Amino acid sequence: MSNPDSEVVTYEQRGDVAVVTMNRPEYRNAQNSAMTYALDDAFYRAAADDAVKVVVLAGSGKHFSAGHDIGTPGRDIDSSFERRAGLWWDHVGREGAESRFARESEVYLGMCRRWRELPKPTIAMVQGACIAGGLMLAWSCDLVIAADDAFFADPVVRMGIPGVEYFAHPWVMGPRFAKEFLFTGERVGADRALALGMVNRVVARAELEAETMGLAEKIAQMPRLGLALTKKAVNQAEDLMGLRAGMDSVFGLHHLAHAHNAEVGTDSLAGQTARSMKAPTTSP
Repeated sequence: MSNPDSEVVTYEQRGDVAVVTMNRPEYRNAQNSAMTYALDDAFYRAAADDAVKVVVLAGSGKHFSAGHDIGTPGRDIDSSFERRAGLWWDHVGREGAESRFARESEVYLGMCRRWRELPKPTIAMVQGACIAGGLMLAWSCDLVIAADDAFFADPVVRMGIPGVEYFAHPWVMGPRFAKEFLFTGERVGADRALALGMVNRVVARAELEAETMGLAEKIAQMPRLGLALTKKAVNQAEDLMGLRAGMDSVFGLHHLAHAHNAEVGTDSLAGQTARSMKAPTTSP
């Protein structure tokens, strides 16, 4: 069992680089709401600190992140947290879609959009599993450096749901492969992810930290405002290509699927569990 007093996210500054690390390794860094808000605190701290030029997002242990927490002892779906990403009401005490939509607007889609706009370059350092909600964490970063043991998957179509809440798939990997990725739920290895443009670099697992930190330090030599404006320019271009509007439209479909599951079955996840959601196969 994990220590209830341990930090779910750690923060370390190494020169010009802030390293933000998800710290639930015994649960493959499954993201509960406590982690979401701890990540937000860390990113806000890095954004406000003039000594920080670049932010690295990491996961402790063997895996980057197995996704949303849908079954650990630390799952906190019924806990209240401060509203930061939007002005929707607290989900606690609400029923049905009124609760689910409010919570996921805040802790998933809203928070990832908030982090995407952090005015400093961000790099995801990915090893092992990067599954479903883990994709959202990596994709909200500007760059992704993957170890050769990294694998990526979004198997939520098994729940009848068209992808995770931060629906960046067609922009991250192109629309045709996005369909295959979602239709099959298969794991994609690091080399295939590189070929598809999902990641920037692939390195040996033992070299992952050194490669990521070396790139971060190189970027940190650029002027702060230049980096911020360049990041904003590329993000605006993505939005003009439909990224933000596409996410909004798919978020509605996502919640239609949740509501359908709850209406015809036992819960909004179509009875799926963390164990049943593990992807059994790997794409070539």
